[in-house]
Parts: sequence; C-alpha cells; structure tokens
Amino acid sequence: MRVGRLWGIDLHFNLLFLFLLGLYFVAGVLEKGLIIFSLVLFHELAHTLAARLMGVRVIDVEILPFGGMARMGGEMSVEPGKEIAVALAGPASNLLLMGLAMGLKNYGIWSEELGPFFLQTNLMLAFFNLLPALPLDGGRILRSLLSVHVGLSEATLMAARMGQVIAVGVACLGIVGALHRFVGLDVVIIALFVLYAATKEKNLAPYLFIRHLAQKKEELSRAGVLPAEQLAAREDVPLKEIVRLFVPQKFHLILLLDRQMETLGQISEVQVVDALFTYGMDYPLGAILKPKGE
Repeated sequence: MRVGRLWGIDLHFNLLFLFLLGLYFVAGVLEKGLIIFSLVLFHELAHTLAARLMGVRVIDVEILPFGGMARMGGEMSVEPGKEIAVALAGPASNLLLMGLAMGLKNYGIWSEELGPFFLQTNLMLAFFNLLPALPLDGGRILRSLLSVHVGLSEATLMAARMGQVIAVGVACLGIVGALHRFVGLDVVIIALFVLYAATKEKNLAPYLFIRHLAQKKEELSRAGVLPAEQLAAREDVPLKEIVRLFVPQKFHLILLLDRQMETLGQISEVQVVDALFTYGMDYPLGAILKPKGE
C-alpha cells in the first residue's frame, strides 16, 4: 500500500505490517507497536541514504515487519561492495540508536516502561537482519560475497535457500515458544513472511541474472579496468553453461576447444552476451567464431 514519497522515492507499507500494528492496538500496547514501526522505518531509510550516497538508484521502499525491502538500480548486481555497504547500513543504524538511547539514559532521559523495549527492539532488528538469509540484510551480504566466486545466479539461489531453512527453523522455535509463552505468535508470523519472501527471491533469481548479463557490457566501460578471468570450454557447450560462471567485477575471456581439445580461438564475454540475447541460451559457443551462413 503506497503511503507517500520521501526524497523522491515511493514509500509502501506491507499489509502484514499494518495487521501486526492492529494486533498491538488490540493488545493495548500500541506504543510498542509504534516504536517498532519507527525503528523499522529508520532502518530502511538508513539503507536508502547509504544507497544514494553511493550513487545507487532507489526505485521504491516497502516497509515489512522485520525491516524493509528497497528496489534498487542494477548497479548493485555488478558491484558487490556497494550491496554489502548498503546492507550493513540498516543494522548499523539500529546499533547507533541503541548507543544514543544508552547515552540519554545516563542523563536521566529515560522511560522505565518503554526504554528497555526500545533497546531490545533495536538489538533484535540489527541481529535478526544480519542472519545470512535472503531477503534479510545478512543474506544480501552473503550473496555479494558468494557472487564473486560462483556467479550472481547461484549465489542468489544459495542465499535464498538459506533464507527458507532459517525461516522454517525460526517458525518452529516460535511455535514451541508460543506454546510455552516465551514469545508471541508474531515471531511465527514474521518467520512465515520471511519464508514467503525468500521463496520469491529464489524464483526471481533467473530474472536478476538476465538483468545482470544485460549490464555486463557496461561494467568494463564503467570501471575502466577490470581483472580478466580465463575460462576454457568446448565449442559445443551452450551459452547458458558458460554465462552462469560469469562473476561480477571481472572480464571473462573464453578459450574455445574442439572435441580433440585443440584450440580454436578465443572469445570475450561481450561476444557471449551479445550472442545470448540474439540467438538464445542454447546457442553453441563455437558458432560465435564461425562466419554467419556456415
């Protein structure tokens, strides 16, 4: 649900978040619900500010029960360092608020009723979001670290699967905790939502990968200089098998071999990406070297 604009960016509230606020109201603890709302919004605005400072376009922001999701420009997929910095900004903002609150307590500016809840909520938001699972901040950090080794597509799938596993684990613990009255059912609701969001990230991985490939040609021109990565492949290998090995911030050169392992020539990632968008993912690598019409 769109609620307005800030810094030229559309702000949306997820309906589940509003539902949880309603539960806090019914339970007579609306003040705590509003604290959670404010801290989640602050957390997400920290991501947005960090992205803008690093020159990353922010399209819109959705406020969720456990944080938020900002749709950002494709610069993030080709520069893992930026994604890590932007992801860390959210948890860092919550730790900063904790420090400020503890400083105010030393000056007597404190509420014995809401102060501890303020600290606990900041701590929970910071560390929960650092779990290595998409769509959480820790999952985005994990994906960025993995992407330089296994490629963006596989890294996204791995981090999303981790998100599904962690969400199921938290949901099970939440159910046990709710039965023993250690935690509320809101923990289970949030875990189920993380499971849904992780599954969505997993399903979107192929589309993210295609967008990443489309921007691959711009990566070298933007950076000026990139380290080269050498790959070797048979001429009959389809393009889809080679592009999944492409990693961010490296320029790939592919040595083509025939069935007798004799060298046929060399092609660049630019030629591969061009051929993929022209002829499809099943187009053989060797056909790139052959004159059209053969």
